[in-house]
Amino acid sequence: GQWVLALQPETHGSLPEPDPFVLLKNYSPISAFMVAIKLALYGGLVLALPFMLYFIGQFVLPALKVHEKRFVLRALGIGGFLFVLGMAFCYFVLLEVALGATVQFSYWLGFRADEWRAEDYITFVCMFMLVMGVSFELPVVLLALVKIGLLDYEKLRTFRPYWVVAELVICAFLTPSGDPFTMILMAIPVHLLYEVSTLIAWYWARRERRLEQAAGD
Repeated sequence: GQWVLALQPETHGSLPEPDPFVLLKNYSPISAFMVAIKLALYGGLVLALPFMLYFIGQFVLPALKVHEKRFVLRALGIGGFLFVLGMAFCYFVLLEVALGATVQFSYWLGFRADEWRAEDYITFVCMFMLVMGVSFELPVVLLALVKIGLLDYEKLRTFRPYWVVAELVICAFLTPSGDPFTMILMAIPVHLLYEVSTLIAWYWARRERRLEQAAGD
C-alpha cells in the first residue's frame, strides 16, 4: 500500500469563535447615571464648541487687520468642518474596525469578549471620536504656521520622517484603548492630513513664485 502524509484541520479548536455581537451591561447601581452623565458631558462639549469659537473670535478679531480677520474666519470655519468630519470618520469608519479588532484580539488571548461594561464602552467611543475630531485640525494648524512664516513646503517635506515617528508617539498617548492596532488606525488619517497640508503649502509657494515673476516682468 501507499502512505499519504496530509494535514487535516481540527473542527473543534480550543479557541471559541468570535461573537460579533457584544452585550453592554451595567454592573453597579450608579452605572446608568454615570453613562448618562458622560453622554451629557461629551455631547455638551461638542455642542458648545461653535459658541466657544465665536466668543474667542469676538475677543481676538478686533485686534486684527482686514486680511487677517478674513484668514481667521476662514480657518475657524474650516476647522469646525474638519472637527465634525473627523468625528464622523471615526464613528462610521474607524470605530467598527477598532472594536472588531479588540474583540478578535481578546479571543486570540483566550478571553471571551461578548459582554462589556456600558460605562467603559461610552467612554471609549466618546474619547475616540473627540480625539479624532481634534486630530483632524492638523491642516489648520500647519497651514496657519505656513501663513505666518514659521513653516514652508521645504520644511514640511524635510520633517516628514520625523513626523511619522512623532504622530505614532502622539497617537499612542491619545488612543483610548492603548492597543497598537487602534493607534495605527488613528495615525493613518493623521498622516494623510499632513500630506494634504504639505501639498497645499507647495501650491501656495508655487503661486507666490508665479506672482513674483509676473510682478518682475
